[in-house]
Amino acid sequence: MSATIPDHHLSPGRERATLLVLGAVQFTHILDFMIMMPLGAQLMSAYSISPAQFSHLVASYGIAAAVSGFAGGFMLDRFDRKRALLVLYAGFGVATLACGLAPSYRMLLLARLAAGAFGGLASSLVTAMVGDFIPPARRGRAMGLVTVAFPVASVLGVPAGLILAGQYGWHAAFFLLAGCALLNLIIASLALPHLRTAMHDHEPWRQMREIMTRGVHLRAFAVGAMLGMAGGVLVPFLAPSFIANVGLNERTDLPLVYAAGGVATAISTPIIGWLSDRMDRLRLLVCMSVCAMAVAFAIMRLGPSSVAVASAMMALFMVTMSGRYSPAMTMIANAVEARYRGGFMSINSALQLAANATASILAGWFVTRNAAGHLQGLPLVSYVAIGFLILTLLFAYQLRAAAPHVAGHAKKGFAPPPPSPDIAAA
Repeated sequence: MSATIPDHHLSPGRERATLLVLGAVQFTHILDFMIMMPLGAQLMSAYSISPAQFSHLVASYGIAAAVSGFAGGFMLDRFDRKRALLVLYAGFGVATLACGLAPSYRMLLLARLAAGAFGGLASSLVTAMVGDFIPPARRGRAMGLVTVAFPVASVLGVPAGLILAGQYGWHAAFFLLAGCALLNLIIASLALPHLRTAMHDHEPWRQMREIMTRGVHLRAFAVGAMLGMAGGVLVPFLAPSFIANVGLNERTDLPLVYAAGGVATAISTPIIGWLSDRMDRLRLLVCMSVCAMAVAFAIMRLGPSSVAVASAMMALFMVTMSGRYSPAMTMIANAVEARYRGGFMSINSALQLAANATASILAGWFVTRNAAGHLQGLPLVSYVAIGFLILTLLFAYQLRAAAPHVAGHAKKGFAPPPPSPDIAAA
């Protein structure tokens, strides 16, 4: 690998443009993962498939993304980041378009597998690139901007799918995502800096062994997995509970509630990212997690309420749950040296997606519907989520103990992690 140079080389405008492009890539990937959930009725009717077959369509994306993400740990560090991201994201866009054009259930299943495989690898490169070109002193805000795509897309995916399917049919969601991917691809080819990260002496098995056997890496993986589990048990039942238990109208009230959450998150994200660069990141993670525990406890017990109350609860939920991502993901990115970052982030992405899918299945074990149509068991789901939030903090404490610099900010004087690879203007 070529000699390294400092990472604070991009102009502020170029840095902001790059982060916005990476955030857009991440958002479409997660939205594609979530948008299948509200399409069940239409897809089961269109293809004459059973609920079990539809569940395979939902699970296929996350499974493929997890498998490809793990495979990426062997090979991603062999290629320059920008070129690899453009190729993978193009594959994601084509596979998403194929989903909308699929003439049969089997073809749709294959297209979902392909979209997940390409999207999972592209997602891991996004977080790796943030670690490459943003110096540690500003990495918290940058990581917050990019990683907020995960909780926002997770929450907005269900109502977006409902609206598009109701107005234009189930194909519309995939056509819209494919169009967004094409636009993002064009912008990314122009805006992203070229990262000279290819390791010409790369040995896949040695690279994977070093990634998977270092104690600090394993602690970081545990933080990432628990980060996904905590939200994964709550998100699938938010929309159903607001309809069945809170009494909201699916077509008129629910989009307003989710819009309120999205606006609140858009406001809170830069603030939390700014804080992440100016205070101990573990302390910030603790504060956001404690608030998230209180909100999870309350929102899973919410009874008949007005749209205003439901909107306020959704806003609190999205702000607190997404607020954990900036400090936690910055700690994870700081835990790995530049030469391992591509493979490391690929494996971390795979673990987060697998954890999110597993948590969704786990939540289903606790929730039933009574004779009146109300969902029962939601308080138990909140306890499970609180448990995962606590585990996230415990693993984060262990990560900081093993590598104190991961949680420190510029003013604390912690030694920064090893410098990132060369970056040259495109």
